[in-house]
Amino acid sequence: MTSKKTIDIVKQALEESKKLDRKFKENIDVVFNLKNIDLNVPKNRVDEEIILPHGRGNEAKIALFASGELALKSKKHVDLLIKPEEIEGLSEDKKKFKKIVDKHDFFVAEAPLMPTIGKSLGTVLGPRGKMPKPVPPQADLTGMVKNLRNTVKVRSKSSKTFHTVAGSADMQNEHIADNIDAIIKRVEASLERGKMNIGSVYIKTTMGPTVRVI
Repeated sequence: MTSKKTIDIVKQALEESKKLDRKFKENIDVVFNLKNIDLNVPKNRVDEEIILPHGRGNEAKIALFASGELALKSKKHVDLLIKPEEIEGLSEDKKKFKKIVDKHDFFVAEAPLMPTIGKSLGTVLGPRGKMPKPVPPQADLTGMVKNLRNTVKVRSKSSKTFHTVAGSADMQNEHIADNIDAIIKRVEASLERGKMNIGSVYIKTTMGPTVRVI
């Protein structure tokens, strides 16, 4: 059950944002500051994917590497289809591919293409935490894409300060708060000492001031 405290904090963040009279729909971000943990050690880093209970507000953008029947069946379910014959060209034009990667939140690929993608495009996808999720032969991509649409990635790398999206400002306060609580719970569970490794947590709208949660 969502805490009243989190709901009140969401209300406060949204009220502060309204004073600024933004002309676009803002996201709600959750910002973590960790403590007493060495993130230079890879196993200590946070790298989680969380399906938000009430979605992201703005659905995640999905790109698919596929050919044949999977490409035909799945094209309408994803934002971008990349065919095998396009991979070489993208590997030769890294600038163009970086723009594609920055515009899409998740990549999926039919399993047989994974080695080629890793070899040709891994240097762009890997550091951004966007290596494709393999799709087994004959798999139905619909459910996988549906889940990814509502998923956020929480990734610290080597920095003790990092953030992720918890929803959009036009969602119900209770739903935003529920998402925030789910994210915090998951991050706590991934840390070696749980709550003891969290120095502070803030929320903010895209352009608004921060409001402390923890």
